Amino acid sequence: MAEQAIHRYRVNSIDILRGLVMVIMALDHVRDFFFKAVIDNASNAALDPTNMQTTFPALFFTRWITHFCAPVFVFLAGTSIFLIAQKKSKKEVSAFLFKRGVWLVIVEIVIITLGWTFNPLYNVIILQVIWAIGISMILMSLLVQLPYKVILALGLLILLGHNLLDMPETKNDLDKGFLADLLYFSNFDFYSYAPNRGLIIVYSFLPWTALMMVGYCFGKLYKPSMDPGRRKKILVGLGLGITALFIVLRLINIYGDPVPWQSQPRGPVYTFLSFLNANKYPPSLIFLSMTLGPSILLLAFLENIKNRVTDFFNIYGRVPMFYYILHFFIIHGLVVIVFYLSGYGAADIVSPNNPFLFRPNDFGFNLWGVYAVWIFVVLVLYPLCKKYDRYKSTHRDWWLSYL
Repeated sequence: MAEQAIHRYRVNSIDILRGLVMVIMALDHVRDFFFKAVIDNASNAALDPTNMQTTFPALFFTRWITHFCAPVFVFLAGTSIFLIAQKKSKKEVSAFLFKRGVWLVIVEIVIITLGWTFNPLYNVIILQVIWAIGISMILMSLLVQLPYKVILALGLLILLGHNLLDMPETKNDLDKGFLADLLYFSNFDFYSYAPNRGLIIVYSFLPWTALMMVGYCFGKLYKPSMDPGRRKKILVGLGLGITALFIVLRLINIYGDPVPWQSQPRGPVYTFLSFLNANKYPPSLIFLSMTLGPSILLLAFLENIKNRVTDFFNIYGRVPMFYYILHFFIIHGLVVIVFYLSGYGAADIVSPNNPFLFRPNDFGFNLWGVYAVWIFVVLVLYPLCKKYDRYKSTHRDWWLSYL
């Protein structure tokens, strides 16, 4: 299988970066399940980590740092496709991407939704990053037939221009229902398809597909013929340039994000947080520049680094899908344990307007508790990921390319 081919030609710096963002990602999901919001002693108050009126710096940055996860994950998925394509024909790559994409959509709907909700009746289906990657791979199965420069031009055109769709005169004409939300406009929009059943569109796929296309073209830097010293210089230049693009666009405050930053009455610290608070749903140009620029710089730094720390993150980066699926069930399983230990009962399993079972509105810990659970989850996953990586490295079963 194509996935097995790339397994023998892995790029350590890419695996390390992927593993790092996978570990950080778990922090966000632990926060979703375990953080108990407190405002003026009202323990059941809803608290958005990016709401400048209610957040605080530690909570904001707990959320903000996890913004790097989805862009890096999708971008490097595109890079992996390019590396696969170096060893397989376009026909083989297209077939693999199509099957892989369909499989990921099924995984999102059947497995990951269950991990989020623990609801075996599937009253709510959640379309998140794995769904977006799956659809993007299905589209990439066609796009890989195009010339490299065409893929790069199309990807950049969408990434640089998609925020034109956020302008009121454009949005009012185009944002008209389910298909438009699937493509671009959704921000946790809910669609009912039967009594007491519906789906939530979290990730609209268009900008994520474009990001995968650009990540695919980025893979050219990792061809065996590329001189490592030259690659590192290019990575530094790209990283600095993309980071500078974020700063310039944010300072101009006209284009690149549907929500301009504003001076905050709570003081300069919160004004700075507003500056960093870019739009993720869908990912704006400013959001992607803010996350990808530093990530590419980190790739340059990781080029020839090997120590215990990088070996630790490398394990997670080598088995990302295995890690991703498993971590939801471990986190939600811990939720069930804490739920009963906290004295809740059967009447509290379902909460109004909350698709997550065993998660009452006043459930959870403070931020220190969230970090403690996160560290525990990551450490529990390490031996499991290490064992699975060892198995995957020594076996060639067909199903390994799908997990």
